[in-house]
Amino acid sequence: MSEPSWWSRVDDGIVVRVRVTPGASRSEVIGVRDGRLAVRVRGRAVEGQANAALVETLAESFGVRPRAVTIESGDHHRNKTVRISGAACPPDSIGTT
Repeated sequence: MSEPSWWSRVDDGIVVRVRVTPGASRSEVIGVRDGRLAVRVRGRAVEGQANAALVETLAESFGVRPRAVTIESGDHHRNKTVRISGAACPPDSIGTT
């Protein structure tokens, strides 16, 4: 069975294509949209606040520690590529919307 286009397996975990919406009223994973995992975060898009909130939100959602979540590309953009070490696949609750 092949993985959906928004995530792929790598040696130490998975890589996820993410679309971030900063400045939301709460941080949450809202599902898959246009081939990316859509995530709203409370942090604003200044001084790394949104990136920090994204790391925390993904760590909680995937059941890993925040240090296992690394933004590989898109540091200053809404579209990002994120590595989640220690995750074999996304939780069943993600990607069903």
